[in-house]
Amino acid sequence: MGLLTGAELWSVAIFFAIFLLLVDLMHRRHRWTARYPPGPMSLPVLGNLLQVDFQNMPAGFQKLRCRFGDLFSLQLAFESVVVLNGLTALREALVRHSEDTADRPLLHTNDHVGFGPRSQGKCRKRQTWQEKRQQKQTATGWTEDPTVVIKTNVVIKWDRSRKEDEALRPKCGLPGVLQAQYGSAWRQQRRFSVSTFRHFGLGKKSLEQWVTEEARCLCAAFTNYNGRPFSPNTLLDKAVCNVIASLLYACRFEYDDPRFIRLLSLLRDTIDEESGFLAMFLNVFPVLLNIPGLPDKVFSGKKAFMALQDELLTEHKMTRDPTQPPRDLIDAFLAEVEKAKGKPESSFNDENLRMVVADLFMAGMVTTSITLSWALLLMILHPDVQSHVQKEIDEVIGQARCPEMADQAHMPYTNAVIHEVQRFGDILPLGAPHKTSRDIELQGFLIPKGTTLITNLSSVLKDETVWEKPLHFHPEHSWMPRAAL
Repeated sequence: MGLLTGAELWSVAIFFAIFLLLVDLMHRRHRWTARYPPGPMSLPVLGNLLQVDFQNMPAGFQKLRCRFGDLFSLQLAFESVVVLNGLTALREALVRHSEDTADRPLLHTNDHVGFGPRSQGKCRKRQTWQEKRQQKQTATGWTEDPTVVIKTNVVIKWDRSRKEDEALRPKCGLPGVLQAQYGSAWRQQRRFSVSTFRHFGLGKKSLEQWVTEEARCLCAAFTNYNGRPFSPNTLLDKAVCNVIASLLYACRFEYDDPRFIRLLSLLRDTIDEESGFLAMFLNVFPVLLNIPGLPDKVFSGKKAFMALQDELLTEHKMTRDPTQPPRDLIDAFLAEVEKAKGKPESSFNDENLRMVVADLFMAGMVTTSITLSWALLLMILHPDVQSHVQKEIDEVIGQARCPEMADQAHMPYTNAVIHEVQRFGDILPLGAPHKTSRDIELQGFLIPKGTTLITNLSSVLKDETVWEKPLHFHPEHSWMPRAAL
């Protein structure tokens, strides 16, 4: 077979260009409907990728908001995106249409680094015509309509317009909790995680005791510097990670433990990889992930982190006694895995366990550690606020005992300071992306099913119409003195 000549190459190139343009037109056809949110003019194939400031997206979105309003659209290659700004738009989307916007966009990179759909509940393979005929003979109410779910020899037909039936549709997407596709598997995992955390006085130590003990170790580590200047970030990471480890593994690591240090290092690498521009670019153009060796090179930190998690999980399983009450979340999850044997539709399996553990580590450690760093910095910069907080602590808790959750109700100013730290710190300005599971109407605009939603939380946390001093640290935003109550 000979090589293509110049003329033939031109023909192939022209055919490929026309094919890309047709695909691009197919993905952006809804942008020309009358009620679709406005947005900047996009280029063929690339869309608005060259117009988005990925180094400072909140500031770039604020400029676009001034031009197009609280709802505006973007085209990121073949991905249709609508950005929500302002309290009214976010409340309407996330509260009024909570179920319709609870889905998550697919992250194609997960499938290419070994964390695919199977972890969210196994997808049923396509049936042969003989199997279908057998199902037809044994089931009642058979229909040839393709919108049918076959589940344990029972045929269930759903109506796409009914929310309660949407959960019956088999859905295979990302595993875990944070990036899981909205449906029965996600609800199952969320219900399990919330109930397990809520009832975790089952083990030898409650969460409050773990936090108190870890705070004592953290203060001791601070004291070891004897007044010398130091950066607290690494110690805060270790303390928060230990609290999460106590929930997952019912143990804590020493701060100088080599494996613990490696775990934190790989966790930081994983977060940097997933939040970087390259990961975003590969999710926009997933065809590039088929290049041999590219996913392993780009996400080497994540693969190493998951390998270390697998090692810790294996050790934990070896020490588990099924006859005893669960020591931690992993034990409780393994108990559910045993109950789910023979139920292929269940999301309780070993693959999902490793992703749930990874989700809790990544989401819990980073957000809490950065918030604590902001709190320390703001207390240094605002000694008057620090003095007021210390005075309230001395009055309610004193110096003789450790703080308890019950003290929270008697410390309104400290609570207000914590809320203001979270508002001013604004550590997740764009939140986690959402995806519409059906057509919805927001502020008069029609958002089609399958559209990715970016929630600009910074537009709410720094909104001049909501806050008295949005660009300043001002605990009075959330505090009302007792005399005014």
